[in-house]
Amino acid sequence: MSAPKDPKAFWESRYAAAGEAFVFGEDPNDFLVREAHRLPEGSRVLSVADGEGRNGVFLAQQGHRVEALEFAPAAIAKSRALARSRDARLEIIEADVFEWTWPCETYDAVVAIFVQFATPAQRARLFDDMMSALLPGGLLLLQGYTPKQIEFGTGGPSAVENLYTEALLLEAFADHETLLLRTHESVIDEGAGHRGMSALVDLVVRKL
Repeated sequence: MSAPKDPKAFWESRYAAAGEAFVFGEDPNDFLVREAHRLPEGSRVLSVADGEGRNGVFLAQQGHRVEALEFAPAAIAKSRALARSRDARLEIIEADVFEWTWPCETYDAVVAIFVQFATPAQRARLFDDMMSALLPGGLLLLQGYTPKQIEFGTGGPSAVENLYTEALLLEAFADHETLLLRTHESVIDEGAGHRGMSALVDLVVRKL
């Protein structure tokens, strides 16, 4: 999938076309489930580009105070419905990640799962915004695809420059403490959008 000319229209159309179905499933991302134990009880968490709510709702169910940042109305409607169905308290911020006024030193954790719609220039800005939004000692939990994902074709962008390598992530977060950096190939099943063998990289960073 190459970068759309109008990202909001593209994602809105994709989420709406699925009807009541969840493009990326209703269950949380496996990496997030594995690493959520790192978050202190009752953490204030920002879930970036939270889509249909699977990750934000999961974190809210764990007792965290979750703000979900998302710009597609169709996705937001599904997110609200999912939160209601699971009796989860989720605050939704309807905004584009590149237009939102990011707060400074606000969150205990920022979660960024497959936010690879960003070009390299946008990515640098987005990474800076996410780290600035963290309190000192706060955690960034990030998962994305590596360039080998192009071979699998089971989800994610077709623009290789939008994908992550370990070296890229180490350089991007060199001023902070890397707690986990792992590249692996695993089968994922996240709705029709992410399904099958996938080339993944997991990152947990503590803000210094």
